[in-house]
Amino acid sequence: MNKRDRIKTIFLYGVFICYILLLIKILFLSRVSHLEHRSINIIPFYSIIEYIHGSSPNIKAFAFGNVVGNIVIFIPLGTYLPLFKNDKRLIANWLVIFIVSLFVEIIQGLLGIGASDIDDIILNCSGGLIGILGYKFLWFILGNERKVHTTITILSAAGLPFVLYYLLMIKMRF
Repeated sequence: MNKRDRIKTIFLYGVFICYILLLIKILFLSRVSHLEHRSINIIPFYSIIEYIHGSSPNIKAFAFGNVVGNIVIFIPLGTYLPLFKNDKRLIANWLVIFIVSLFVEIIQGLLGIGASDIDDIILNCSGGLIGILGYKFLWFILGNERKVHTTITILSAAGLPFVLYYLLMIKMRF
């Protein structure tokens, strides 16, 4: 590996670490623990259907943010996993995303942080799948790992200021 490739790899790992810190902040540190009022849903699509049928504009806005947010927050994980792992298979990387999402929901349920919801797992896995497919699409279009690596490095450089802004400047309370 030449010097330029090492710099790209170090940069990508740095951005990935910032992304993981942002995930931890959003999923665990931005919420107040309510151990006595835990919310756990194990019925698939129940919350999503409730959001769709909600009549209040505030509920619909919250629902849209929750659904889209749960998808978007896991897209980078789906993109970085096949980039960093030797195993590029879709199912292997999607399984890692499922396990991470399940772990997050279990921890949120145990600590009473936010709501533990099977729908969040479904949405997180959907976002991760979008990221994996995005990686596969780049591979299909560009034809080799080095070009995919370079493209993701450029996209990461473009997104890094936003990640750092949310990580360091925004105090998130949901």
